[in-house]
Amino acid sequence: MKFTSESVTEGHPDKLCDYISDSILDEYLKQDKNSRVAVETVASKGEIYVTGEITSEGKVDIEKVVRQAVLEVGYDNEEKGLDGRTCKVLVNVSKQSQDIALGVDKSLESKLGSEDVVHGAGDQGIMFGFSTNETEEYMPLAIILAHKLAKRLTEVRKENVLSYLRPDGKTQVTVEYEENTPVRIDTIVISAQHEPDIELEQLKQDIYNEVILNVIPKELLDGKTKLYINPTGRFVIGGPLGDSGLTGRKIIVDTYGGYARHGGGAFSGKDATKVDRSASYMARFIAKNIVANKLADKCEIQLSYAIGVAKPVSIYINTFGTNKLPEKDIVKIIENKFDLTPSGIIEFLDLRSPIYKNTTNYGHFGKEFLPWEKIVKI
Repeated sequence: MKFTSESVTEGHPDKLCDYISDSILDEYLKQDKNSRVAVETVASKGEIYVTGEITSEGKVDIEKVVRQAVLEVGYDNEEKGLDGRTCKVLVNVSKQSQDIALGVDKSLESKLGSEDVVHGAGDQGIMFGFSTNETEEYMPLAIILAHKLAKRLTEVRKENVLSYLRPDGKTQVTVEYEENTPVRIDTIVISAQHEPDIELEQLKQDIYNEVILNVIPKELLDGKTKLYINPTGRFVIGGPLGDSGLTGRKIIVDTYGGYARHGGGAFSGKDATKVDRSASYMARFIAKNIVANKLADKCEIQLSYAIGVAKPVSIYINTFGTNKLPEKDIVKIIENKFDLTPSGIIEFLDLRSPIYKNTTNYGHFGKEFLPWEKIVKI
């Protein structure tokens, strides 16, 4: 069996938009931890457009944040596809809908007399969390390696190891399994934006030596591993100049690389009252700890919510036959140990802190410094 996952660099036009949206969110949270933020970013040729809803006591210069984020990614010259200093920035932001705020400010439970459940979910939706013990990050191998390759592309560019690289790039890894155990890498695909005067053969050799060999364990490579490095032969035009970007178009890259399900909601640009972000983080935390506590070798959890209602409508678990306890008992542990209301999740994971720029690139999961990746005894 073979399974493939992809990742992208922070200069990919969609990821650039995610980073801008999360940069705006962080700036508002720095000034007002109770900020309600839901912003989308569009990037096109020489232009950034920010829209959405923000309710906050903070006073943020959104245009300044946008320009700084673009420059941080590495778009500082129009030849690269965008220049953060000179690009056109348009902002069209309004306050959060009063109809939505009604359900967030006061949950249905509190309206019915439950004083301990104040805030409701900011939207309806289904959220999934997943974990597997096949890597030390408790993530599927293909997506972890794809992220590491993409991150390494950025490192060798910013550290001037391969100074001819430009910000845009994509990676893809195909893992071969035997009886649910990864045994080798079947295929690696890397497309890296570059300056026009670099020879393709030189780029291929540099990417192999400085990126692939730096990331992929040698024992997983063999003579049959297929390598496709810049398979079109040329990748000079990239970023928003080559393709428009939009917040939320890389949700499979953000989660489990297609190995597990995704509920449908994007993460970036949304504060934690939006359960499609916060509940996805909590579902990942619970799934990871079920595996880390050896209650199962693999675990997928679904949480579902109704707008304005605090407690989840349902909790579903699937351990794919690897559970050490009956699944219904694991669900009881979850219900008894964790407060899965929006307020409970926000407090438990400290989600009012300005941490979101650190989540945007190379996956929202598998980074041990993030609060939903910590391991606790359950």
